[in-house]
Amino acid sequence: MSKLHIPFLRTPLLLCVLVLLPLPFKVISQDANTEKTILLNLKQQLGNPPSIQSWNSSSLPCTWTGVTCGDDGSVTELDLGDKGITKTIPPTICDLKNLTFLYMNLNYIPGEFPKVLYSCTKLQHLDLSQNYFVGPIPDDIDKLSGLRYIDLGANNFTGNIPPQIANLKGLRTLFLYQNQFNGTFPKEISKLSNLEELGLAFNNFVPSSIPVEFGQLKKLRLLWMRLANLIGEIPESLTSLSSLETLDLVGNDLEGKIPDGLFSLKNLTSLYLFGNNLSGEIPQRVETLNLVEMDLGMNQLNGSIPEDFGKLKKLQLLSLFENHMSGEVPPSIGLLPALKTFKVFSNNLSGALPPKMGLYSKLEEFDVSTNQFSGQLPENLCAGGVLQGVVAFENNLSGPVPRSLGNCNSLHTIQLFSNNFSGEIPAGVWTASDMIYLMLSDNSFSGGLPSKLAWNLSRLELNNNKLSGPIPPGISSWVNLVVFKASNNLLSGEIPVEITSLPHLSDLLIDGNQFSGQLPSKIISWKSLTSLILSRNALSGQIPKEIGSLPDLRYLDLSQNNFSGEIPLEFDQLKPVFLNLSSNHLSGKIPDQFDNIAYVNSFLNNSNLCAVNPVLNFPNCYAKLRDSKKMPSKTLALILVLTVTIFVVTMIVTLFVVRDYQRKKAKRDLAAWKLTSFQRLNFTEANILASLTENNLIGSGGSGKVYRVAINRAGDYVAVKRIWNNEKMDRNLEKEFSAEVQILGTIRHANIVKLLCCISSESSKLLVYEFMENQSLDRWLHGRKRSQSMGISSFGYMAPGKSTQQLHCAFVNGDEHTSLADWAWQQFGQGTPIADCLDPEIKEPCFLQEMTTVFNLGLICTHPSPSTRPSMKDVLEILRRVSPDSNGETKTGAELDVLPLLGTVTSLSATTQHETA
Repeated sequence: MSKLHIPFLRTPLLLCVLVLLPLPFKVISQDANTEKTILLNLKQQLGNPPSIQSWNSSSLPCTWTGVTCGDDGSVTELDLGDKGITKTIPPTICDLKNLTFLYMNLNYIPGEFPKVLYSCTKLQHLDLSQNYFVGPIPDDIDKLSGLRYIDLGANNFTGNIPPQIANLKGLRTLFLYQNQFNGTFPKEISKLSNLEELGLAFNNFVPSSIPVEFGQLKKLRLLWMRLANLIGEIPESLTSLSSLETLDLVGNDLEGKIPDGLFSLKNLTSLYLFGNNLSGEIPQRVETLNLVEMDLGMNQLNGSIPEDFGKLKKLQLLSLFENHMSGEVPPSIGLLPALKTFKVFSNNLSGALPPKMGLYSKLEEFDVSTNQFSGQLPENLCAGGVLQGVVAFENNLSGPVPRSLGNCNSLHTIQLFSNNFSGEIPAGVWTASDMIYLMLSDNSFSGGLPSKLAWNLSRLELNNNKLSGPIPPGISSWVNLVVFKASNNLLSGEIPVEITSLPHLSDLLIDGNQFSGQLPSKIISWKSLTSLILSRNALSGQIPKEIGSLPDLRYLDLSQNNFSGEIPLEFDQLKPVFLNLSSNHLSGKIPDQFDNIAYVNSFLNNSNLCAVNPVLNFPNCYAKLRDSKKMPSKTLALILVLTVTIFVVTMIVTLFVVRDYQRKKAKRDLAAWKLTSFQRLNFTEANILASLTENNLIGSGGSGKVYRVAINRAGDYVAVKRIWNNEKMDRNLEKEFSAEVQILGTIRHANIVKLLCCISSESSKLLVYEFMENQSLDRWLHGRKRSQSMGISSFGYMAPGKSTQQLHCAFVNGDEHTSLADWAWQQFGQGTPIADCLDPEIKEPCFLQEMTTVFNLGLICTHPSPSTRPSMKDVLEILRRVSPDSNGETKTGAELDVLPLLGTVTSLSATTQHETA
């Protein structure tokens, strides 16, 4: 009996003895202190991130943030994810001998793959995702032999994925998604017999097919290769992945049929294949009854929707959009109890929609647009009360809108345009609390507009219906409306002033109705308006000048109304892409901004308008003015004599005063000039200053003028560049002067003109160079057939002026102070033949038409108003047509007529943009 009780007596005694012994406690305490020291050193090496400030010497490591210990008190897990770490991983981390789990994801760790982790001999779980790692995955990564989980996703790794990764035999999860791999992934991955999750998505691999060997991964539950540059067919071997739950091959370039066996995988819940080039029919027999989500959109699939899809009782998402599917939608799909999203838009489907769609499930999205469906919309789409969108545009649907949609407050959008719907729009549709877009154009809806809209409705499109009645004054409550389109209806009455108070309105299109009266001028909140289209109504009165103050208005069409009076001068502030005021009763002058070929069709059928530019084909405003305000000849003669007399007397007095002033000033200013020499000189600053006259001027540019100055009687000259300002030298000119002096004053080169000296005062800077006779760019371009011209390839840009007119228009008896552009416009306005304006030295009969075209193009490109000049795209198109074709033959006269061509290009461009808007 005593023997039986001895073990029970001894055991408690032995435990008590062991507990009382000090040695084991001493050993454990030493290990804890060691790991504390390791962790504190690790914290310091990681840059002391604030997120782990709880790591301190006054507490035990197992209580610290992100530290987990095992049963023996040693650290087994470090969770340093999302801690703001910016340093590389130090080797110290592997001094934690029992470290098994390491999370360092969501940081900013730089550098290459941390090989220091090879010393963490017990590491099983490694997460380095979402950092800044670069370079290749090392070939010796298999030194982490104990790994079961590795996530290197969302980094910047490049190159190939090494085949040695297949030596990690215990690996169950391999995530390498969202890197910059530009090489290959190895088929040897198929040797990871324990692999359950494989994520290679979002990588730009070289075009690769899915290895047939991947069919050996019998435990694989997730195959995630979205946007991985896959090509070829989906291998039939994948149908043997009996454990597969999710197959995601979205956005690749896969082709061929979808293997029938995929629809028989018993565990498959998610099938994502959209955005490929898969073709053929979907098999009619579907046994994957656990499917929850199936997205096969954006492929080349054809045939009908399988009837067996009605058996997928767990199916929540069915997406077949943008394929070539035909036939009817099986009615059984309308009975699916879990269906939330149904998207079959952009196919060739026809027939009636499942009548019970939405009755047995909480349908959220319903998009059947751009098909050939007929009949009515299903009555119970919103029976579940969570429907967010009904999108069924571009079909042959008819009948009234189901009244149940008027009681569906969860709706964000209804898009039913381009169908055959009729009747009145249910009242609740206008006011559904969450409605944002209501697009009902191109139907036969009747009735009137509501006084109240949903508070957040921003887009209301009602074009081409049979709506009637006025715009209600309650439109002022449509405060969030951005787009209002109600063109081509039967709306009538005056446009209420309340419409001008909508603060966010950008597009107002109510053309083609029966509106009358004056357009409201009290524009309160239309600062965002970009399109105002009111054509084909019966509006009258003057065009409100306030329209000219709308800063963003780009499309304005008031044509085919009864507007009268002048075009407001404030319209000069507009910069429209499209403008049409045709077919009204407008009078007066067309504003200068629109008096050009870009608006040739903008003012038609307004008989009392006039223009300055003959291109618009309106009476000349100046001629009309002369005809209406002719003055007696004697009065004109008297005014002329008095004007000439006053001018002559003023000039004589001014001449004496100026000459006396200049003499005194020259003496006073000479002392203010300072000469800095870079060469031995045989002249003084007085020689230079006295010769800076218009007679010695040989060129001018943006920063000053250039003179040729004689320095002795032997005929030696220097070139003087004067950098000046009316007041004081500004900062940019000062920098230009200093730079040129610094460079040219210190270099000596046979091909660079010598800088002899500089002469400066408070308001002017003179650079004196040696003069190189006849060594200009003009001589090298045109040879010696030109007259002797100025001889400075280093005085910078010379603007079109006296010198260039001498070169190119010397034969024209024009004003020497008129620019080439002004002179050309004068010749055009006077009706001078263009051939008479061309330089005789370059005029060739066989290229006369091309030169005429370029001359006209120059006129248009130099119009005084920059906003009316053509775009460079249009200029390029014209110049392309001017040049010879591929056979070396020039274009015909009709092809080179620039004015109609540019007008057509501009008008078509404006019209296209208007229609797009």
